[in-house]
Amino acid sequence: MTTRSETTKSTLAQLLTEMEHRNPAQPEFLQAAHEVLETLTPVIAARPEYAEPGLIERLCEPERQVLFRVPWQDDRGRVHVNRGFRVEFNSALGPYKGGLRFHPTVNLGVIKFLGFEQIFKNALTGLGIGGGKGGSDFQPHGRSDAEVMRFCQSFMTELYRHIGEHTDVPAGDIGVGGREIGYLFGQYRRITNRWEAVLTGKGQGWGGSLIRPEATGYGNVLFAAAMLRERGEDLEGRTAVVSGSGNVAIYTIEKLAALGANAVTCSDSSGYVVDEKGIDLDLLKQIKEVERGRVDTYAERRGASARFVPGGRVWDVPADIALPSATQNELDESDAATLVRNGVKVVSEGANMPTTPEAVQLFQQAGIAFGPGKAANAGGVAVSALEMAQNHARTSWSAARVEEELTHIMNDIHTTCHETAERYDAPGNYVTGANIAGFERVADAMLAQGVI
Repeated sequence: MTTRSETTKSTLAQLLTEMEHRNPAQPEFLQAAHEVLETLTPVIAARPEYAEPGLIERLCEPERQVLFRVPWQDDRGRVHVNRGFRVEFNSALGPYKGGLRFHPTVNLGVIKFLGFEQIFKNALTGLGIGGGKGGSDFQPHGRSDAEVMRFCQSFMTELYRHIGEHTDVPAGDIGVGGREIGYLFGQYRRITNRWEAVLTGKGQGWGGSLIRPEATGYGNVLFAAAMLRERGEDLEGRTAVVSGSGNVAIYTIEKLAALGANAVTCSDSSGYVVDEKGIDLDLLKQIKEVERGRVDTYAERRGASARFVPGGRVWDVPADIALPSATQNELDESDAATLVRNGVKVVSEGANMPTTPEAVQLFQQAGIAFGPGKAANAGGVAVSALEMAQNHARTSWSAARVEEELTHIMNDIHTTCHETAERYDAPGNYVTGANIAGFERVADAMLAQGVI
């Protein structure tokens, strides 16, 4: 006799097969969908109402996908044409919320993967925001401020039709920092004649929230600390390896230092730096945020304690804690095996899906605490939602208040994931806990609102 669990597993497998046919050449999106759906068998078997109204099928199909051209002129007068994307995936819990990514690797499959992840991440915050994502294959690196402004203005001239404070509220992501948000917001205001909370990550002098730039990195470290506490340990005196050298990595390193840990690495596409004394945060910020330089410059200026390794893998450096904070699928099975051999205790994702499925499985088999990005890096979108609240009230909160709220949210996310995993007989499995907890919140809202 076939059990309900076996029937559910077969149904989900069939759905994944259908998704592969409907979404060819979108490996990142399919990877994200597999990772979530493969953990949902116990909850759907326990609550069959989730399977009956085509809820899973609706959850895996974006409510809206916008694809548009973005023409712009460089400083020599040459016209370029990029693609713009906005995938509004699910609004059952609130307006779509998710960043804009400007990078040559951006395509529809990447944006759909990020938007799908955002559904569950946003649900875990408990702040009433739906999931979406957007961006362009434009590369801002190496472009002048004037070129970036012209691109952003052209991009917003189309995007403005699809967003709004009660509809869709984008933020920044890779390639979209304070400069880009400023140009995007200015064009939105110019076109609509409205000053509203339509973008987050704004400058602190004109509606931005304190701690927003730091929030993703800070939140990831707070989640890692919570996983350690669950095991009766803490961050004090730990050595950490951090990948990346952008916003997430920089503030991950900063929060690690504040909690007594020592980050000894950073990286970019050219290679990585190992600094035996610990990363000099002021020097790294100067090179990456002011000069927009490469990490090899850090090693040149830092002196004898630092060395630059061209290419290579940052995960070769022995550490207690690993915090992948650059991009998707940057930590594979071979890297995971190296980290395990070197005695890593905690791995927590600052980037979106930076760890391959095979690497995640290896960490779990080795008994290492693994924090998935949809839980561990939710601090950024959480403070974005707090920025929206401040904008609606026409007020500004102190840094201490925002950080207190962030700490509370991240600890709540950890507790929710931990307790949900135990409830479904997967103790210590934060992937299962995060997926099921986020799914339940969205699924209950979708059921309540009917087949739409």
